[in-house]
Amino acid sequence: MSVTHNTDNSPKLSANTPFLQSWMVVAGAILAMLSVMLGAFSAHALKNILDEYALSLIDTAARYQMFHALALILCGILSQHLANLKWLKISAISFLIGIAVFSGALYLIAFTGVKAFGMLAPIGGSAMIFGWFCLLLVFKKPRS
Repeated sequence: MSVTHNTDNSPKLSANTPFLQSWMVVAGAILAMLSVMLGAFSAHALKNILDEYALSLIDTAARYQMFHALALILCGILSQHLANLKWLKISAISFLIGIAVFSGALYLIAFTGVKAFGMLAPIGGSAMIFGWFCLLLVFKKPRS
């Protein structure tokens, strides 16, 4: 599949562009942007408001969010070149769930002080790990 461009050279989404490809890249880009914004906000605006523990939680959440936002973008790019998208879809959804639950739990703890949200982090982390496992399965050769 080739990507066409508008007159201003921006990518053109046409009826031939599967939603699958575009949502992965768009979601990944938005989540990466938010990761930078939250990391910068905490490092500058919140450094005199939150304690070191809360700031470290935000740093960890933003870092994992960035890694997995980039993984989502990778899934979107790979989806343009691969025929069997089953494991790629599962991988992307797992990354998205992992970001929401893992990073979300850490952000909630940092901003609210409610440590009970920490019980959610392993669920999100497991979703992230599962996403990487599914990405490996994308490249598994079928048995002959």
